[in-house]
Amino acid sequence: MGWYALEPLDVLLFREARPFSPGEGAWAKGLFPPMPSTLFQALRSALPQDSSTDRNLCFIGPFLLDGEDTLWVPTPRDLLFVCPNSKTKELGEGAPDPKVTVQTARLRPVDRESPAWKGVDWEGLSPMEAPLDPNRHVKGKPPAWIRAAALARYLEGENLHEEDFFTDPWDVQVLTHILMQTDKRQVASEESLFTEVAVRLRKGWRLVAGLTAEIGRTVVRLGGEGHRALVYAAPDSIRAQWNTLKKAGRWSEQSRYAYLLTPGLIQTAENSAVYCSYPGNWQTLTGCATEKPILWGGVSTISRRKVSETPSFALPPRGTPSFALLPQRAFVPPGTVYVFSSPPPQNTQLVPEAGGRWVETFKKLQYGKLLWGREP
Repeated sequence: MGWYALEPLDVLLFREARPFSPGEGAWAKGLFPPMPSTLFQALRSALPQDSSTDRNLCFIGPFLLDGEDTLWVPTPRDLLFVCPNSKTKELGEGAPDPKVTVQTARLRPVDRESPAWKGVDWEGLSPMEAPLDPNRHVKGKPPAWIRAAALARYLEGENLHEEDFFTDPWDVQVLTHILMQTDKRQVASEESLFTEVAVRLRKGWRLVAGLTAEIGRTVVRLGGEGHRALVYAAPDSIRAQWNTLKKAGRWSEQSRYAYLLTPGLIQTAENSAVYCSYPGNWQTLTGCATEKPILWGGVSTISRRKVSETPSFALPPRGTPSFALLPQRAFVPPGTVYVFSSPPPQNTQLVPEAGGRWVETFKKLQYGKLLWGREP
């Protein structure tokens, strides 16, 4: 698999999947990093249009690459920063010692046998709680991105430090689109005004992804409004960092943690339009740390527009509210962590088992890629 860096030549515009139309409340939020299929299509556009080649393509990403060619991936959602309490008179009882390096700790499922939870009627998974240690206090959550090398150590059960993490390396830019009347200084109509949110990566930062194809140095369209990105081969060190991470994340009998590297999609039942955060057939699953609702997500009642039978330049009237799926909310975000009480099933991806050709596409693009970790 070849690794390719995508260096933006413009701001990048990726809209979220929320139904959007100009007019009242016309604010289209941004989505970054984009979904794997978006970056795959951008790289695919640089290849010769050969259907036989398309069938054999595999993809992984997108991730981030900094100016020092370090690979960054989403931070596990179960991590916390903790500091030891100092008991020196100079600092005062319970004050943090600035000379002590901040380390990480993991959220864990609550003990159902604890007296604090006696009498609670349990349904589903246990809540996740911070480890209780009288000699330490929680400082907060780590930033959104972690070095790939540090994630490999996390999967092996080691503690990490502040320098292993980084905040979102981009800034947002609000773009306002207005259609003015030709003869007046007024907006043409209420549906001629809407606002979008673009992303500008900071100096030195790029997107990076792997593809089983050879691509020369070129420029591709990436995202909306015809924005472009320069594509070129990533340094050889990226392959080494990826291999180290993949080796550390192999399933074994000692696996007790599963880390979601790329967006996953989990149906509550076959042919169901309802999606959840974890598979129901994981009998030994005891906890889940994610930013998505545990039981529900991806389902909304929205008002769709009726399709007009006759062509018209005017927008058709709105239809009655209908049951519809919002794909962005349906996907489980990368960085989600699953905790098990005993060896879990040897899954490699979190995608529906059946659903047609789109499921096969998800598998080739490595949606729901799982890496397995040991208990610390």
